[in-house]
Amino acid sequence: MSQQYYQYHVFFCVNQRAAGEACCANHAAVAARDHAKARIKALGRSGAGGVRINQAGCLDRCSEGPVLVVYPQGVWYTYVDTEDIDEIIDEHLLHGRVVERLRI
Repeated sequence: MSQQYYQYHVFFCVNQRAAGEACCANHAAVAARDHAKARIKALGRSGAGGVRINQAGCLDRCSEGPVLVVYPQGVWYTYVDTEDIDEIIDEHLLHGRVVERLRI
């Protein structure tokens, strides 16, 4: 059995839908992804054995957005601001504790 390349793989939905439709891009999802990516890199946790931050197209949970999902556990989160992103990083990605208040 092969070992995982990343400890955590995080996908941010950054999908933009037609005008007026609910979508993660309407909630600054690209900026949130960029913040997470920069913070993980600054913490020295990016790369093999660490954390990979990626963007994804539509994850089909628009009404609960913005959303991100953390693998390998498949834990889904919503967030409002960078403080929420930082809490997910600090608790889940650094210490393995699910942030229940943001879980969907």
